[in-house]
Order: sequence, then C-alpha cells, then structure tokens
Amino acid sequence: MREILLALVFVAAVLLIPWAWKAFSWIWLKPKKLEKCLREQGLKGSSYKFLFGDIKEMIDSVKAARTKPMDHSHQIVPRVMPFLHDKVQKYGKTHFTWFGPNPRVNITDPDMIRDILSNKFGHFEKVGSTSLERKLVTGLVGYEGEKWAKHRRIINPAFHLEKLKMMLPAFHTSCHEMVEKWQKLVANESCELDVWPELQNLAADVISRTAFSSSFEEGRRIFQLQSEMATHVMQSSQFMFVPGYRFLPTKKNRRMKEIIQEMRSLLRNMILRREKVMKAGRLQNNDLLGLLLESNFKEMSGNTRNAGITMDEVIDECKLFYLAGQETSATLLVWTMICLSMHQDWQEKAREEVSQVFGSQSPDFEGLNHLNIIY
Repeated sequence: MREILLALVFVAAVLLIPWAWKAFSWIWLKPKKLEKCLREQGLKGSSYKFLFGDIKEMIDSVKAARTKPMDHSHQIVPRVMPFLHDKVQKYGKTHFTWFGPNPRVNITDPDMIRDILSNKFGHFEKVGSTSLERKLVTGLVGYEGEKWAKHRRIINPAFHLEKLKMMLPAFHTSCHEMVEKWQKLVANESCELDVWPELQNLAADVISRTAFSSSFEEGRRIFQLQSEMATHVMQSSQFMFVPGYRFLPTKKNRRMKEIIQEMRSLLRNMILRREKVMKAGRLQNNDLLGLLLESNFKEMSGNTRNAGITMDEVIDECKLFYLAGQETSATLLVWTMICLSMHQDWQEKAREEVSQVFGSQSPDFEGLNHLNIIY
C-alpha cells in the first residue's frame, strides 16, 4: 500500500512540476526578463510587481482622482487618465507599465503615434485582450490581418455618407424626446439636472434606433445588459490574472454568464428574423443591422473561400456598435456642454446660427452642412 501511495505521489509530482514551472515562468521569470530587455533599450518604467503589475495602482489612481472636484479647464488628463499622467511626469512621454504580467509601452509622442497608425507592414500588433475583456467585447476591434480586412470590408458600407443620411430621422427623434422631457421639467420652475445620465440614455437610444430600428425595445434591453456587463468587468478586473478565477462559481461570474447568454439569444433572434424578411424580398436595410447583413450577403454571393462572416461574428459586431458608440458619444456631448457653459459667448453664437439655418424647421442633412460655427 505504501509503495502505491509513493508511486501516486511521484506521478503527481512529475505531472505538476512542468505546470508549476510554466506558471512560475509566466508570472515571474518572463516579466523580469522583458523588464530587463526594455530597460536595456533605454526605456524607463515601473518595476514589475508579482502577478498584478500596476493594476491596483491604476484602479486606486482613478478612485483618488474622482474624489476631488474637477477644475473648469481643459487640463483634463490628470482627471480622466491619472495613472498615465503620473507615469508621463515620472518616466517621460515613452515609457512602460505593467498590465498584470504583461508590459505595455505607452507612447504619447504625436509623431511616433502617427508612424505607428500609418504603418502598413503589420509590425505593430494590437494589444491582446484577456478572457475577461472578451466577455465584454470582441469583433473588429480585436482582429488582425486578413480577418480584420474582411470584417472591415463588410462593415464599411454601413458607414458610407449616403447610408448615414438615412439615419438622421432617428437622431432627431431621440434628441426631440430628450428636449421635450427637459422642457416639462422646467415648465413651472427652474431645476437642477444632472445631464450625464440623460446623455448616456440619449446615446443608447440613438444606437438602438439606428442599429435595430424595427427591434427598438430589444435594442434597449441589450444596452442595459451591456452596461451591467461593463460594470461587472470593471469590478472583476483586479482579479483577471488570478489563474482560474473566471471559472469560480461566484455570484458575479454566474451573473456575467447569464448576461452573455441573454444578449446572444436576443441578438440571434433579431438577426434570424431580419434575415428571413430580407430573403423574402421585403428589404429592411435602413439601419446598421440591415446594412451589415446586406453587405454580408453580397460578400457571400461572391462564391470565394471563407466569404462572409458567421452568425456569432455578426453578434459580436452588433455588441461592438454599442460599446464603441454609446460611452464615447455621451462623453463628447457632456464635454461640449461644459465647454459651452465655460464660453457662453460661443454658446450664443451657436444658438443664433442654428436659428438662422433651421428656424422652426426640423434639422435636415443639407442644413447641417451650413453650421460652420458648430462644426
């Protein structure tokens, strides 16, 4: 019996030692070797911290920055990117930091950034996403090479100017509903309004209408789920490099799994219904989903190998519409309103220009081209 136990222990040790060495190399030896190489190339940066790198410092710097009142100025970097701002001050415009056991070279020099973005040879690869980040978003933003080119080719027609013109009524409807709501709030007396959640909802409504016009309510539900998922991902980010954490049956992990399943189910049903309508000849291609499917059908009809994208890839691109469009648009609108309140002379000029171009008429695309001050 003793011999059997010893044999089992020996076999377990033989199996575990390579795994343990691989894990140790991943979380310590490789990062320290990369840090040495980066410093030998003349780059400065923070020292590697076991497993988590600079993640805790990143989170703490954001929390600290948001506890302080924001200055009414254009010096926004210390507020919105406090960790990067601190490292630039400490190590220079080109430096490295640690995202878990992976180093990231941060480049803030405009000329170098231009060279990287205009590179045609594939030397600069995209930063690989973690399994936790992939729960939130995949799609075009994470692809490389031929797969990126194919998805870009299929998606691009949906964003042609003539196609965007068709979406102007959806923009107008969402904006009109929000302004009407604000007018009712101040009908009898003045009040203070936090415009940030209002403009977040506006951006979500616009995307829901322009992406899924005939399934507007389902689109709103997808946005709610996506927002909840983003919150869970942010809260779990400090544990993303803990081996096996994503497989633990925690309440948060279970909820994220439920959200993914519900979102994919909603999007799959919407896509199947739209495909059925389009194949029957009743075209519905005046929104992003319709334009994406139309472009994909054309790509697949070419009879070339690996033409078109799969159902799951269409779902991923639809999720990306939300994540890429909602937060960025809402943030831009809020900052625009802040700038106009800081420079009220320009606010008055912009208001006068809109009145002169449109009067009491609804905005149209041709009229927008005459708004020189606003643009």
